[in-house]
Amino acid sequence: MEESLGLQKIRLELARMQGFPLGASDRGYEFMAPLDAEGHLDKEGWQQGRDRCTVRRFWAAEPEEHGHLVHRGSGWYFHYEGMDAEDDEPIFKFDRHRFVEGEYVSVTEHDGEQRPFKVVSVRPV
Repeated sequence: MEESLGLQKIRLELARMQGFPLGASDRGYEFMAPLDAEGHLDKEGWQQGRDRCTVRRFWAAEPEEHGHLVHRGSGWYFHYEGMDAEDDEPIFKFDRHRFVEGEYVSVTEHDGEQRPFKVVSVRPV
């Protein structure tokens, strides 16, 4: 069933920004999501397998956070175990991005800051 959903493991790493001129491979996200043939999120696939669409946030020396990719209204979010919905991390125009290596996405993190992340890998599950 996973293969029919097009489930992919996607790794995002912090891109170049102030304070991180080379980006940071020890700060980012790994998440599972179904993608269509062009690399866009597949909402129907997500609806069929939402329990498999997990996320792991890793951030240098901080404890890892684990949760799920969720869709509410017209937006996509990372929702973490033990947190309220208002603490979810919205992903800017996630539905329009192509998840292919070398592309960039923006995530608004817990602290309210929107940060750029580079797609460093996309692999079938």
